[in-house]
Amino acid sequence: MTNAITAAGLRLAYGRTAIVDGLDLDLPGGAVTAIVGPNACGKSTLLRGLARLIAPEAGTVAVDGEDVHRMSARALARRLGLLPQQPTAPDGISVEALVRLGRYPHQKALRPWSKADQDAVESALERTGTAALRDRAVDTLSGGQRQRAWIALALAQDTPLLLLDEPTTFLDLRHQIDVLDLVADLNDGGRTVVMVLHDLGQAARYADHLVVMHEGAPAAAGPPAEVLTAELVEAVFGVACRVVPDPETGTPLVVPRASARHRAAS
Repeated sequence: MTNAITAAGLRLAYGRTAIVDGLDLDLPGGAVTAIVGPNACGKSTLLRGLARLIAPEAGTVAVDGEDVHRMSARALARRLGLLPQQPTAPDGISVEALVRLGRYPHQKALRPWSKADQDAVESALERTGTAALRDRAVDTLSGGQRQRAWIALALAQDTPLLLLDEPTTFLDLRHQIDVLDLVADLNDGGRTVVMVLHDLGQAARYADHLVVMHEGAPAAAGPPAEVLTAELVEAVFGVACRVVPDPETGTPLVVPRASARHRAAS
């Protein structure tokens, strides 16, 4: 199994308002895909649709050809892990207890909590830098700490396919890089990752495949070096820019053009 995702004729709506309509999209398995785009373009709605959190009004979502809406909830949870945009934890729950919830899809009747379960929790805590927070209540944490605790839950679920909705939200630059390096490590270990990001430079640096959303549909999709052009950025984001090679990685880096005021000041 490659854990490739295919959406065909997908229509996702809230009430009578269609956010995504008639979308066809192929996301490669064994790769890191970043979904980018301006606010309210349908990025998070698309991710929720791929994770079966929104029932489509039309169309299908499949993983390796298997319709996700025909899978049992437990089977899907063993295949696909999700970090939503603004998750909510039960009042007073500790970080470790939250992360242990990620093992639920692996539990069976009459099967006690195992060493493998605890090892998965410990690994998730260590990899996200939250081991020292294990006894803290999640609702007492800073925004960045809370985000890392939720990422740990997704890791403990130990699925081959991971969907992350803005995983760097609330994180300072150091922890943003730590999380994205972790995503790269997970992919090197065989996981397929699909994530929504806002930073185009980070998306281009860490993703193998880039999807640029605009008004509920993909404006472009493919390798970042082929997709991310100055013309595309201006058309989708309304920002005049230059796209230059990142001096560290050679991946595309978007540099907004200076305003007349800043040109005069310089």
